[in-house]
Amino acid sequence: MPVISYELPDRFVAGAVGQPGERAFFLQARSGPRVTSVALEKFQVTLLAERLEELLDEVLRRSGGSAAVPAVAPSELRDDEPLDQPVEEEFKVGTMALAWDPEDERVIIEAQEVTEEAEEPEVGEDDPAIVVLRVRITAAQARAFAERALKVVAAGRPPCPLCGLPLDAAGHICPRQNGHLG
Repeated sequence: MPVISYELPDRFVAGAVGQPGERAFFLQARSGPRVTSVALEKFQVTLLAERLEELLDEVLRRSGGSAAVPAVAPSELRDDEPLDQPVEEEFKVGTMALAWDPEDERVIIEAQEVTEEAEEPEVGEDDPAIVVLRVRITAAQARAFAERALKVVAAGRPPCPLCGLPLDAAGHICPRQNGHLG
C-alpha cells in the first residue's frame, strides 16, 4: 500500500475550491515545496473536524490536563489563507482514521483512497494499489485544523430556517412548505 507521509508538515489544512453550492473540498499537506491535495466530501470534512475535537478533548480529560493538548487553537497557528495553487488531486478519499500517539503526543490522520466495493480486499489483507495520505501533527496543529475546517464548511450556502437544507440564490424546494420554493 503506497503511503504519502508527512511528519509535522509546514501546513495541513482543509479547504474548498469553487462557489458555494459547487465547491470541491480538499485536505492539503505541505512540507517545503512538496504539496499533496486529496479530494473529499463536505460531510467528511465536518466529521474529521468534529472527531479531532472529540479525540483531543478525550486525551486532555484522560491525562488530567497533563498532556500537551490546548483547549483551543493557538492564535499563531490559525491559517485563513487559500489552498496552495494549483490544487492537483492525488486521489479521492474513501475512509479516514484518527489516532493519538501518546509517546510522541501526536495526532495521526490517515485518509485512504476510495475503492470500488467489488475490489475490496479480504479481511486482514491490504490492497497494494490503495494510496494512503498519513499526516502526523501536534495537538495544537490539530485544534487549528479543526477550527479552520469547520469555518470552511460553514462558509457555504446558508441553511433554510425551516428545514435546514442549503439555500440557493433562487431559493429551494422546501419540504416544510409542501414543496414550494423557500
